[in-house]
Order: sequence, then C-alpha cells, then structure tokens
Amino acid sequence: MKLAITLVVITTLIGLVLTILQIGKSDSDYDSKSKKNVKRLTLIYVVTILASLIALAIFVFNYTS
Repeated sequence: MKLAITLVVITTLIGLVLTILQIGKSDSDYDSKSKKNVKRLTLIYVVTILASLIALAIFVFNYTS
C-alpha cells in the first residue's frame, strides 16, 4: 500500500513539474490566454489532490484496522 501511495505522489509531482515547465513555452498569442489556463489547471490540481486525500482518508479509516 505504501508503494502505491508513493507512486501516486511521485506521478502527481512529475505531472505538476512538467506542466509548470510548459507554461513558459508558448507563442505570443498564447501568452494572453495562459493566465486563464494556469488558473484552471491549478484548480484542477487542487481539486484532484483534495479528492485524493479524502479518498485516502476514507480508505484508511474504513479498511484498515
């Protein structure tokens, strides 16, 4: 179980880093829209991380003794 949680955390962090690296690589037309895209993407990450933590808490409290 620890391995699975570790893999999820590592995958999430890699995705976050790679996404942030892509922010600077855009053309001039995209720059004006990038703020909105970054805000939406940040919201997606926040919601996903919160949902994952809630799911993990439910699992820990219900399925472990």
